[in-house]
Parts: sequence; C-alpha cells; structure tokens
Amino acid sequence: MATASGMPEQETQVFSGNNDQYPRLDVYVWDMDETLVLLNSLLKSSYAEAFNGLKDVQKGVEIGRTWENLILQICDDYFFYEQIENYNKPFLDALAQYDDGRDLSDYDFNQDELGSPHEDDANNRKLAYRHRVIAQKYLQGLRNILDHETIKLWDELYDKTDEYTDRWLSSARTFLKECSGEDKDAVSSVAFANTSSNSTNSNHVNVLVTSGSIVPSLVKCMLFHLDSLITHGNVYSSWEVGKIQCFRWIKERFNHPNVRFCAIGDGWEECEAAEIMRWPFVKIDPRPGKLHRFPGLTLTTVSHYFSVVYGRPGNENDEE
Repeated sequence: MATASGMPEQETQVFSGNNDQYPRLDVYVWDMDETLVLLNSLLKSSYAEAFNGLKDVQKGVEIGRTWENLILQICDDYFFYEQIENYNKPFLDALAQYDDGRDLSDYDFNQDELGSPHEDDANNRKLAYRHRVIAQKYLQGLRNILDHETIKLWDELYDKTDEYTDRWLSSARTFLKECSGEDKDAVSSVAFANTSSNSTNSNHVNVLVTSGSIVPSLVKCMLFHLDSLITHGNVYSSWEVGKIQCFRWIKERFNHPNVRFCAIGDGWEECEAAEIMRWPFVKIDPRPGKLHRFPGLTLTTVSHYFSVVYGRPGNENDEE
C-alpha cells in the first residue's frame, strides 16, 4: 500500500529516541549514465575525443551502438517495453496498491488489452502486473533468462567496453561494492527496523536516480552487473518527476535518526537537487587525468564530502 507521497507505506516509518541507539546509515544516491556507466559519451564520441587521439573514436561509437541495440532488444523481448514505454513510472512499486496478487503463471500479457493507466483501475492493475514480473526477472538475473548466444555477446561486449574505457565499468562496480559495506544484504532493511546498540557502527545502501525511463534503466543495471548491488526497489526514474522529487522521496524513505546522504553524478540536475537537499555532491568527470572518475574515486574522497556537510563522526574509521 502506498502513502499519499507515493512511497510504500512500510517504508515511511518515523524513528524517535537517542541517535546513539542506531548505527550510522550512509545512503549513496547515484546517477547512472556517465557515472557508473559510460554509454552516451561513447555514442557521441566525446569520451574518446577527450583523449586527444589516443582512443579509436569509431570503435567507441560502435561499442555504444552495440550496447544501445542490446539494451533495446532485451527491453522489448523480456521486459514488456514495447507495451509500457509510454507509461513510465518513477519506480516499480508506484502502482503496487493496484496489484491484487493474482497468479500470473498463465496470464496472457499479449491479450489483456493494456490501455493508459490514467483511464481506470483495471489498466493500473495490468501495468502493476507487468511491474511485478519485471521485479521478479530482476531478481532472477539475466543469466537465467537470456539464451547462450546473447549471453556470449553480452560478456564479450562488457569485456571489450571495460578494456576500451580503461576499466571504468569494473572499477565503478568495485567502488559501488565498497560503498555497500561488508554486509550489503542487510542494508535494504536497515532504515526500517530498530537496531540494537550492539550492531556495527555503520551501514550503507546504494540508490540509483537516473534520468532514463524505468525499464531500460533496470535492464542497464543488469547488463552492467550492478543488480547485485542495487536492488530494483532502489532504482528511481526522474524522467517525468525530476531528480529533486526523487531525492525527496529517498530522504522520506530512509527516515533514519543517524542518516547521511551523498549524491554522486556528472550532471547539473543532480548537482542542483543535491544543493537544494543540502547533501554533499561528488561530480564525476570522465576526462583523463581527473580525480573524480573510475578508476580513481575512493572512499577517502567521498568521506571528505560527507564530513564537510555532516561533520566527522567520532567513531569514523580511517579507511572510510
């Protein structure tokens, strides 16, 4: 059940009491394109051109086009994109209140005559069914969905892209894993449960706010090996509502008494939204020689941004 704000009811729990009773919660709010993933700059050749002749520009464009085709193919073949691309929602659970829990094992998604969700509750329910299946496939993983030939193409393309971008993809994923902390499986619920004083000193969670529509963004998370580090419930599309609205939802959702937020991205919109929210903002710059890029960005650097806004906690570890 969703609240008036649009967020699931169980995720808006208000905390009270002494902050010392709770571990610190660090919420990393990520942009996707040109931050965790390089794609647009490959397609437009701006990534390669920044290297002043050291990169094969046409090779980068071809890599980008191959990714673009693969993403669209998977969206259409497995994630209902042709049917629902005009009905983009800011997150998968946006219509959860319309899902009656029906068994969908024999449901024919090609014959249910999905119309605009704005028309009536029946269409909202049909779209909610599709969102539920998309969430299940996200949890299932592409290796359990795609055929062997497509998986081979995907693996080769990822490795080729990682090599071309000097390990941008793999190092960004490694950094995302570091930001998740050691117990990444527990952080999805840390904001919604009372935590004893005997728990670890801090917890971490990664949230994605992308300007792309929700289905391609989820598919990109899966293709770029981010789905084990960012749950489908932590992916937001700002396509229609804007990043400031998504940031506000995230702040409301992680209503933890000892929480810190940090936005990380390359664009003006997330920078402006972070400024409005009074969150630290780390601007990613893919140009060679820059510190805020992958490889290069470290937890020490991000910790500095946290401390400027929130101060340095007395129990903060040196490596953080």
